[in-house]
Amino acid sequence: MSGHRRWRSSLLRTPANAPFRHWLRDRSSLTARIQARGRFTVRVLRQSLGMPTADEALALGMVPGTRAWIREVALLGDDQIVVFAHTVLPRRPRGPLLVWLARLGNRSLGALLFAHPGFSRGAMHFKALDRRHALFAPAIDALQLTKRPPDTLCARRSHFGFGAQSVLVSEVFSPRLLQLGAVDSATHAKRDGQRPSPERPAEGQERSRGLDFQRRKDHRDTK
Repeated sequence: MSGHRRWRSSLLRTPANAPFRHWLRDRSSLTARIQARGRFTVRVLRQSLGMPTADEALALGMVPGTRAWIREVALLGDDQIVVFAHTVLPRRPRGPLLVWLARLGNRSLGALLFAHPGFSRGAMHFKALDRRHALFAPAIDALQLTKRPPDTLCARRSHFGFGAQSVLVSEVFSPRLLQLGAVDSATHAKRDGQRPSPERPAEGQERSRGLDFQRRKDHRDTK
């Protein structure tokens, strides 16, 4: 497979992906993480039969040139598009996934994948998408980055299995994702094996503590 199509099973540390590492590596629900930082909505961009990319067909064990069900959505946090999600579901074998996918509408696929105990998630794979990859252009359009498109976009993908069926979900992150809400630095530091830095009291709190200390000192001096 050509280098620009290869997805890696380990996340390389680069200046471009450094700000996104805690988003890329987290195996919990992306939907829930965005919801925790603001108002979450889903915008369906496409849901129809289509042709998977060459690397998607290979990952799903499909015969090249075989069509599959494709769903593309934009995930929004506080009315800002922050993630482009691209899902591929093979037409064979048949099963309940197609019915569930058809009924999702403006709901997140992640809410279904993480709520149903029958789903299993495979290993995650990572990639810096550039203009040579088939998903780069639709991701740039979906994320509304056409005026000043970046050279690369951070992306990850996972297999989700349900019985004999398998769905491949790719998620491409916008730089706007980093602006969502306040990040829990203590949680991320613990996950990365670092010690979180202690929070410094606000200036008003420091001044108040200083005045209280001075009052206690003056009171003792007058005794």
